[in-house]
Amino acid sequence: MTGRRSVLLLDAALVVLLASCAPSSEAPPASGSSADPVEARRTSLRDALSFHASFDHGPDADFSRGDRAIYTAPSYGDLEKAEPGIGKPDVQLVDGVGRFGGALDFTAKNERAIFYYADENVAYDPEDWSGTISFWLKLDPAVDLEPGFCDPIQITDSRYNDAAVWVDFTKENPRQFRLGVFGDLHAWNPEELSPDEFPFFAERLIVAATPPFSRDTWTHVVVTYSGLGSDAGGHASLYLNGAALPETRDGIDETFSWDSPGTVRLGVSYVGLYDEIALFDRALTSDEVATLHALENGVAELHP
Repeated sequence: MTGRRSVLLLDAALVVLLASCAPSSEAPPASGSSADPVEARRTSLRDALSFHASFDHGPDADFSRGDRAIYTAPSYGDLEKAEPGIGKPDVQLVDGVGRFGGALDFTAKNERAIFYYADENVAYDPEDWSGTISFWLKLDPAVDLEPGFCDPIQITDSRYNDAAVWVDFTKENPRQFRLGVFGDLHAWNPEELSPDEFPFFAERLIVAATPPFSRDTWTHVVVTYSGLGSDAGGHASLYLNGAALPETRDGIDETFSWDSPGTVRLGVSYVGLYDEIALFDRALTSDEVATLHALENGVAELHP
């Protein structure tokens, strides 16, 4: 029995030795690959980016899937008169004052149409519209803005209340900062009541009652939205300086129909510095927004 036991032990030891020498069934990481979650998020941001205007090399977009040019028209009711470029002396491109490089400086209340065309730059889909808007502002709303509402950005083919996504400052001090996401006017407000007469308007808004805007520092604004126009209903969130406001909007169930070319409208009645507009073709996650906010050289890091 002792000899047989010794043979069995030697056989077992040989099996263990051979197994330890066999190639692993798990392949080693490929050379140069990284499990860094931040780098993975940078890659996902790069894949989702559809538009970026840095204002470092001019007013046209540095990167776009559609038309890169900026346009100016007398008003948004006169877009057939639009011409390439910024045709307004009170809006200037200024080197070295931006969050990264240059920036647009709106030196007086902007009442003209300054915009990019949305086609391909915005991932608009009437049955399932999702995306993200990112930009930076530098102003003191209480001092710099003239009386009246101010919309730093609107994306729509019509008006703020008709198949549109926008942010605004309220018309009087102390000014609130609000996100509005509204579908077809006839779907949510068929009688076209004024916002003051229709409580639904205020209930839909996401409001930052004490926003952090200042002349001394840049403020990063990010809007994410998903599922607009879908049967499941849409969702929207607002981020300031990389952090989401606790209030979100779910169940946005009206239709979003564009009957004419959509536009990305800049600085409606705005006064202040404006930089780094970026659009993405889906709603970014909160971790992706944090990564976007932390980019050392801005969105230019995400494209050639």
